[in-house]
Amino acid sequence: MIHIRPATLTEKPELEALIARSARELSKNDYTSEQIEGALRGAFGVDTQLINDGTYFVAEENGCIVGCGGWSRRKTLFGGDARVDREAGDLDPQVDAAKIRAFFIDPAHARRGIGRSILDACEKAARAYGFNRFEMMATLPGVRLYQMCGYVALEHVNHPLEPGLSIPFVRMGK
Repeated sequence: MIHIRPATLTEKPELEALIARSARELSKNDYTSEQIEGALRGAFGVDTQLINDGTYFVAEENGCIVGCGGWSRRKTLFGGDARVDREAGDLDPQVDAAKIRAFFIDPAHARRGIGRSILDACEKAARAYGFNRFEMMATLPGVRLYQMCGYVALEHVNHPLEPGLSIPFVRMGK
């Protein structure tokens, strides 16, 4: 049985390890190893602001974290703590879309509905906060899940990781 709950700061090392495992295994058909490793240095990772806001969730099964993801009322669309250009300013639920952020599933638990369960929890919490629209910067492996959940592609983005290296994402909305 999967249990969804807010993440805690003490879980950050476990979440970082989960994110790395997930990115390296579940993204290997869509990205090169150089893109994955580059993204793990900033584009992928834990954003402690989400944990502090109580909007980052973990999925647990038998006491083990098997997935994570969150939503945000802040302007930053994606990226972990290592990303320097984050914007912590608040969004206006009447005008702006809540940001769906940092979804990663343990490869051993992939394709069992965990991502969808976390997404449902995020959308429900964001609606309770007053948001009725959502947007995200989806990884290529995540696009299929988000499309099944009603999200549409808004823009294809090549995000620079370092000189000479970028990674494709898809900005999506609902």
